Amino acid sequence: MTQTELYIARGSTADAHHVLDIDPERAGWTHSSLRIVELEPGGTHTLTTRDSEWIVLPLEGGCTVRTEGDEFQLSGRESVFASVTDFAYVPRDTRATIASGAGGRFALAGAKCERQLPARYGPAPEVPVEERGSGNQLRHVRNFASAAAFDCDKLIAVEVITPGGNWSSYPPHKHDENRPGEEAELEEIYYFEIDGPNGFGYQRVSPSREGGSEVLAEVRSGDAVLVPDGWHGPSIAQPGHAMYYLNVMAGPGETREWRICFHPDHTEGYR
Repeated sequence: MTQTELYIARGSTADAHHVLDIDPERAGWTHSSLRIVELEPGGTHTLTTRDSEWIVLPLEGGCTVRTEGDEFQLSGRESVFASVTDFAYVPRDTRATIASGAGGRFALAGAKCERQLPARYGPAPEVPVEERGSGNQLRHVRNFASAAAFDCDKLIAVEVITPGGNWSSYPPHKHDENRPGEEAELEEIYYFEIDGPNGFGYQRVSPSREGGSEVLAEVRSGDAVLVPDGWHGPSIAQPGHAMYYLNVMAGPGETREWRICFHPDHTEGYR
């Protein structure tokens, strides 16, 4: 895929319901979806899940998620840089309503799936947070829906905070082949927010095979990058401006797992 197809600027997929809408048809793939919804005070949004499972993740503000027979109060957060957040899992073949008294911005991370699991609440205190890397490669990973932390059928989703001036998603890695025990095939979406006015960052995707995906994009708050294949990384934060990204992943494997292969040219000296 070309750089134009992989880089999605804020507002370029906006419609009457979403400020960002990436579905499999638009992405040119099969499994992963991401929608960003902004609600005015007292606003509501209806989510019809169809053949996909979804997580409602507050980016700014809180909300109530009502499904058929369940209701979850999400306290949310002031911003993605302030803290982890609670979230709600909404299963396939369900209709849900998202309502926010004070208004806010909410990510809907989705994946086509087979099993209909129960609707559930994900408490913020139970989100595992890890420091990955060190020095100018340090970043903070919030594993709210990693394969090990929260049960989904196909969906894998995590948040990453990269301090200003640091590199993350490094060394470059890939997950575009199914190699049991070594690598799992996963489509991936990066959604970005940058701390502070006029902040930006950079995202790199390079080919892992002949004719593969390639992009070098300057990213700002609300932008996204698609990774259907290829080596991805680094993600580079502007000095003085922390970078946030939400990773949404899903693939065809029978087992839900995050298995990656590091680029052999960039592993020496990695900390």
